[in-house]
Formats: sequence, C-alpha cells, structure tokens
Amino acid sequence: MDHGDVAWMLVCSALVFLMTPALALFYSGLAKRKNSVNTIMSSVFTLGVASILWVLVGFSLSFSGDLGGVIGNLHWFGLNFDGFKDATLPYPNTMTFAIFQMMFAVITPALISGAVVERMKFSALLVFVVVWSVIVYYPMAHMVWGGGFLMKIGSVDFAGGNVVHITSGISALVLALILGKRHSPDGISYHPHNVPSVFLGAGLLWFGWFGFNGGSALAANELAVHSLMTTNTSAAAAMLSWMLIEKITSGKPTLVGTSTGMVIGLVAITPGAGFVPIWSSIVIGALASPISYFFISVVKKKFGYDDALDVFGCHGIGGIWGGIATGIFTQASINPAAQWDGLIYGNINLFLRQLAAIGVAAVFAIVGTLISVAVAKLIVKKIRVTHEDEEVGLDISEHGEAAYPAFNGMD
Repeated sequence: MDHGDVAWMLVCSALVFLMTPALALFYSGLAKRKNSVNTIMSSVFTLGVASILWVLVGFSLSFSGDLGGVIGNLHWFGLNFDGFKDATLPYPNTMTFAIFQMMFAVITPALISGAVVERMKFSALLVFVVVWSVIVYYPMAHMVWGGGFLMKIGSVDFAGGNVVHITSGISALVLALILGKRHSPDGISYHPHNVPSVFLGAGLLWFGWFGFNGGSALAANELAVHSLMTTNTSAAAAMLSWMLIEKITSGKPTLVGTSTGMVIGLVAITPGAGFVPIWSSIVIGALASPISYFFISVVKKKFGYDDALDVFGCHGIGGIWGGIATGIFTQASINPAAQWDGLIYGNINLFLRQLAAIGVAAVFAIVGTLISVAVAKLIVKKIRVTHEDEEVGLDISEHGEAAYPAFNGMD
C-alpha cells in the first residue's frame, strides 16, 4: 500500500467514525424529547467500548488465523504486530486496515440500539454490546472478510451487508421482541421530537458512507471511484422512491421519510457497491424503499412488534435486499473478487451463495442475541427500566440530565 492509498484509507476511516455521532443525531431526533440524551448515549458509548475491544481482541479474532472457518485467533492480541516492518502480514499496511475496520465494529452495535430506545437499561445495553461484539460481529467479520467459511464458498459482501446490516437488523428485532413494547398510557400517537436532527444525522450518514463503501476498495483506485458512484446513486434513487411512496399514500412527502429513504438506499447498496454496474444501483435503491416501507408500515403493524426506530425494517430488510441484489447484478469484470456474474447474466452460483450467507448471518444474529441477553440478565438482572422510569424518561432516570432546558430559569 503506497502513501496515497494509506492517506485515502485514513480519510475513509475518519468518515466512518463520523457515522456513529451522525447515527446518534438521527436516532435522537426520532425519539421522544425526554429520551434524547439516552438515545444519543446508546450510540456514542460504542466509540469507547467497541474501540477498546477491537484493539484488545476484536481485530485479532476477526482477521488473525482461522479456527474452523468461523473465527480467528488471539495471535494479534492488543494489535501485537509490527505494522511498519513485518512483510509477512497478509493485509496491505495492516495497521491502516485495522483502523478502518475498527470504525465498522464501532457503528454496528450502535445500530441495534435504535430498536430498543426508551425502555432498555443503559448498563444492560453496555453488557449486551460487549458480548454481542465477541460472539456475533467478530465471527461474521472473519467469515465474510477474514478468510472464513463464507469467503471460502464464494459469497461476496463489499462493505458490510451481512456483517453490519443484516446482523444488527435481525438482532435488533430479536432484542425488541424480548424487551416488549413501550408503554403508552396516554394514548398519544408518536411523533419524532426533532425533525431537523433526523435530517442532519441522515445527511452526515450519507457523507460518511462514502468512506464506508469507498474505503472498502482498500486503495485509492478505480474500484473506490466506482463504489462512490453506486453509493450515491442508490441513495438518491431510494430517497426519491420514498418521496413518491409518501406522495401516493398520504399526499405529502415528509422530511423524516426522505431522510429514511436516504439511509435505506445506502444500506441496500453496501454489499454490492464494488460489484454491481452503476445503472443497477438505480434499481437497487428504487426498490429498497418500497420493500422496507412495506415491512415498516404493514408487517410491523400486523405482528405488533415494537422496533422503535425501525432498525429491522431499514437495516435488516435493506441489508437482505442488498445481499440478494448483489447476487442478481454482480459483474465479475468490475471486481475479480467475485467468482461469478450475477443471476441476470445467466449464472446462479453467486445468487445461491448470497442466499446462504444471508441465512448464516440471520442464524448467528438470532442465537448470538439470545446468548447476549442471557449474559446481560445474569449480570444486570433486569434489562428493562421500570414503568415509572419510562414515564419520567431515560434521560433523567438513567443519566440524570436533560437534553433541553425547561426555560423556567434556563435550568
């Protein structure tokens, strides 16, 4: 890796870092005012916890060695390698690669928190994230990118459809089901408390996603350029698609909906950004919104689960569609990491492997979430706040501070 590639990867790492504070703003704007601080904290604490975990064991378990095709070993415990002089390391500038991948490990568990805002104990969420990272995220990163089972069978995931979005989305659904619904004793319909914050968070996520997908080329090259264009195109198509849906269904496009469409388009293109032709990213993004909209507006209501900020509907479903679309539209000529062309070019091999990878990710997410919840209950006892604390709001009950002054003396 030359100096230009290193510079590009470090810039992309910084862009991906920004995505976690952006997610906090996005989620917080969607939550109730009395839960703003807690919602932000539920995302940004991973900047500390997941970063330290990654340095100690995460990178090693994800990318060092191979145990049964499922997980790495602890040979690089504490990043114990000489990234400057060791020519035997398998990654171009391994420390740069470790920094870039760390940012993925930070934001992925933060995504889960959106499903359980306004009712989960902060201490329980912290324990959950630690355990989940070790038993779900690191094995998935290894299987997909670190030489594990899913890489060996020929499935592809350019920037985290399986590793990031499907695992977090399905885990979010399972965790929301375990926690149960929020209390709404007053019967008042739910509205986001800060719509400009929702858009600011979504816009910064779009900005950071250029590093998320562009950096996954691991070099400042034509593939990075290609992935940036597919990323922007899919987000644009999904945004317009969501606006059209709202115009048809309610007569008015909303800023919250437009912001949601942006994010769904970014999620959907993530696994295929460096594999599919640019024209197909229009199709992927345009179809991502109605698919997710159906799950958010129809399926969620039918089954009655309280995925508070629609993490499953956006990231889980968006990631699944993106993985399937990658199996449909991939061209091996764009990126030789793909062994086969996609389904529309007459080859079913990659498509079947994409389905298998999605299934493995779903199983890991479900089982890993159940284990993580069990450990959290063992340590924290009760993982849900009391009814009284929920009524007061988690900002006060969990953190002792409010996001906004009451304006009676500027408290």
